[in-house]
Amino acid sequence: MIIIATIVSFLCGSLMFSYWIGRLLKLDIRQIGDGNPGAANLWSGAGYKYGLLGVALDFLKGYIPVLLIVNSGILTDEELIPVVLAPVVGHAFSPFMKFNGGKAVAVSFGVWSALTQFRVTLIYAIILAILLIVTRMIKGGEKSTSAEDGLQTTMGFLLLSVYLLYAGYPMYTRWIWLGNFLILVWKNREDLAQLIKDKVRSFFAS
Repeated sequence: MIIIATIVSFLCGSLMFSYWIGRLLKLDIRQIGDGNPGAANLWSGAGYKYGLLGVALDFLKGYIPVLLIVNSGILTDEELIPVVLAPVVGHAFSPFMKFNGGKAVAVSFGVWSALTQFRVTLIYAIILAILLIVTRMIKGGEKSTSAEDGLQTTMGFLLLSVYLLYAGYPMYTRWIWLGNFLILVWKNREDLAQLIKDKVRSFFAS
């Protein structure tokens, strides 16, 4: 049952709705922005209406399978770990995209919403909002770059671990968090590396 549920969740997560919507619009969103086949580039290329549709579908493909499996009660807490992570892995490494998927932010919101009844995702959203405001203040109101967005996403998820510990969430949720965090770091590794290089270069230049 664990294997079946994990495979189903993975396949749900691997459905690249934003990319497919773009193709229906005769638009390859991989040629936009950071080349990520996700909702952010669909938003940039096709407008906010299609972008919101992409976000919603990416959220639901993580939310629905996890919610159904959690509510069914057929798996124990520890058995849920691969099932909950599977949609995130599916989106990040989609077989429909030659295992080169999106950054898995919206689908992460989906799985955590299903797992914790939106509590953890609300905290994560608040953390990201605070990080965005701080970044804008530091940059004097200038819009964040793609690399900075990646940093905010991963740093925000890292800070989320503090809430999980403070709120007393069980150990299996912390393992899910760790897997999710590592995926986010991997998908944002190039942006994070570029930011580090820029900071080092700026430091020595000064």
